[in-house]
Amino acid sequence: MAERLASSASLLPSAASPSSSTRRAAVASGLRLRPSPSRFSQVPRFSPLPAARRARGGAGAAGVVPRLRAVRCMAASEAAQLKSAREDIKEILKTTYCHPILVRLGWHDSGTYDKNIEEWPQRGGADGSLRFDPELSHGANAGLTNALKLIQPIKDKYPGITYADLFQLASATAIEEAGGPKLPMKYGRVDIAAPEQCPPEGRLPDAGPRIPAEHLREVFYRMGLDDKEIVALSGAHTLGRSRPDRSGWGKPETKYTKDGPGEPGGQSWTAEWLKFDNSYFKDIKEQRDQELLVLPTDAALFDDPSFKVYAEKYAEDQGAFFKDYAEAHAKLSNLGAKFDPPEGFSLDEDKGAVATEEKVVADPAPTSDTNGAGPQPEPFVAAKYSYKKRELSDTMKQKIRAEYEGLGGSPNKPMKSNYFLNIMIVIAGLAFLTSLVGN
Repeated sequence: MAERLASSASLLPSAASPSSSTRRAAVASGLRLRPSPSRFSQVPRFSPLPAARRARGGAGAAGVVPRLRAVRCMAASEAAQLKSAREDIKEILKTTYCHPILVRLGWHDSGTYDKNIEEWPQRGGADGSLRFDPELSHGANAGLTNALKLIQPIKDKYPGITYADLFQLASATAIEEAGGPKLPMKYGRVDIAAPEQCPPEGRLPDAGPRIPAEHLREVFYRMGLDDKEIVALSGAHTLGRSRPDRSGWGKPETKYTKDGPGEPGGQSWTAEWLKFDNSYFKDIKEQRDQELLVLPTDAALFDDPSFKVYAEKYAEDQGAFFKDYAEAHAKLSNLGAKFDPPEGFSLDEDKGAVATEEKVVADPAPTSDTNGAGPQPEPFVAAKYSYKKRELSDTMKQKIRAEYEGLGGSPNKPMKSNYFLNIMIVIAGLAFLTSLVGN
């Protein structure tokens, strides 16, 4: 929590938004607050001084010094509330099948980051700005109002977390619950305070640019991501559908989407579009099913030589995809964020752990008893697994010595290092003489 000083013209929440103290009281009493229709565009505002105060010479009047008071501002999230919110998100996922749109919510909040701008929040990134109307109305964010409606009750229930953290928590939880890898996430992101701080439109990728590979690099390089991370993150399209009424891409429905789950319709990239795996890369590579969506930016992953190296790898090796995706997703979720504490914090004991498909096989139980009786496991000796030159056995030495002496070598002299070379020369000479006699 950070403190700052403000004048007596105090910073108040919008009348349409319950105060933090009101929310906490409601939560404690078991009440649920109903979000107002304009909830996502609410911002703190300055309340004017009463007329009587102005008449007496209020703040700003000549010769009057404004009275200052400390205002406490929410700077970061509480770990306990984030953990509880994660469980609530899991329940929402079970009933609404909203994995894809929650992933998109987190991505689009952080994907506005510009590495060339140092100042926060001008640089964009994961700062909760997507909750405000100016950014929510960007063309690339069409349909994300539905995601905000899903998680706003969770924000109301847990006032001790920021929107920036909630967006990224929802995105990561959706990936993991869909069967994806464990993501090495950290939290403690600070929210921006007003819609004027939203980034400009045009920082998110377009699905159908004139030169797809060049466009992807232009957008993601600006964020500080490389080719491997671009391809790995593209693999998240294994989840979800594209709806023509929102993005202008895809079919109204296919055999994979006409019956849901969730709201029917749209065109998916994969047949099982609520399962996180490497099907996205396999299906694009094979391109055998016309019911599946392939955008120009998807096809570019196998057309561009640099992208293709990783796309081919992920199509063949899901474990490699999971590992690289987990690292890239975590990096994306931190872009542009301001953390409190500065290093952030983890919700899991095993910080930074990345789960892949590889399973850890336990060592077999020892067969010996506590007194040391019975066979003991053989200790590991690195030299046994080395490919360095080994010493010849005595039997082999005697055999080679006999061959050496049989060809005229002296039993009292050591064999020369070119012994086998001499044998090859003799054999070659004999073969040459034989060919001459035969002619």
